[in-house]
Amino acid sequence: MTQDDITTELVTLRDYWRYAISRFNAADLSYGHGTTTAGDDAAFLLLDTLDLPIDTLDPFLDARLLPAERALLAERIEARVTTRKPSAYLTGRSYIQGVRFFVDERVIVPRSHIGEILFSEYLGEHGSSFLPDPMLVESAVDICTGSGCLAVLAAKFFPQASVDAVDLSADALEVARLNLAEHDVEDQVTLLQGDLFAPLAGRTYDLIITNPPYVDHAALAGYPPEFRAEPEMAHDGGEDGLDLVRKILAAAANHLNPGGGMICEIGSGREILEEEFPHLDFVWLETEQSQDAVFFISAEALGVS
Repeated sequence: MTQDDITTELVTLRDYWRYAISRFNAADLSYGHGTTTAGDDAAFLLLDTLDLPIDTLDPFLDARLLPAERALLAERIEARVTTRKPSAYLTGRSYIQGVRFFVDERVIVPRSHIGEILFSEYLGEHGSSFLPDPMLVESAVDICTGSGCLAVLAAKFFPQASVDAVDLSADALEVARLNLAEHDVEDQVTLLQGDLFAPLAGRTYDLIITNPPYVDHAALAGYPPEFRAEPEMAHDGGEDGLDLVRKILAAAANHLNPGGGMICEIGSGREILEEEFPHLDFVWLETEQSQDAVFFISAEALGVS
């Protein structure tokens, strides 16, 4: 079927959703960039392309699409199948808890568990049992900021705070700069290029946020094309995935204020960390998809007094 045939025969959003699911299943695509199934990925690609709410499919299913909309949807469905790029790269947008961020292939597609934790802890009925009072946070840093998404969220949750955001990649920081401007936090967030804490000599913070690369080499070797489309340095955590986490743990105490703490995403390395650092009091945080992919550790537990 040619693109002209597709845009002639398919006229509603339901038509394109069904067609996209069939194409995605036939191509055996991989997911994990904010969606987990062919149906969800197709819905995201179609709705975001049409600038519709990405979590509201039903009201629009039987809407007839304009010729230009049909052509664009057919083009992006074809691109998703033939390039195997994540749908977020095709639309140029990704979301954390409904907050939209610009993305392209200079950065990993945002999907951190930390965003979910910030929302659930700070917007819950009783506030957080471990994170600091958001109105008392005067300084925060996002290590390995990538697209800047967690730095933006930190600026929104901590309105009194100055936020630093660090990344080794100059390209990633260019994307982060776009997101700071989009969310109007340029005056609150400072972008710094460098390796982990290297650009932060002498600076201390009430909260460290970090989602470093944490994929081990065996997992990297088996990556499907969707994940290979992302910058490898944003995934590569060394032989067991924890090289950067170890460096962050070693340096964090030098950059925390008394009463502060660090929230860190590590993937699947809990057992290794607990064996290597039996003296550290990790608080493992539960999310919708994991019980031990993120930990919080207080400044006091790291020896800050």
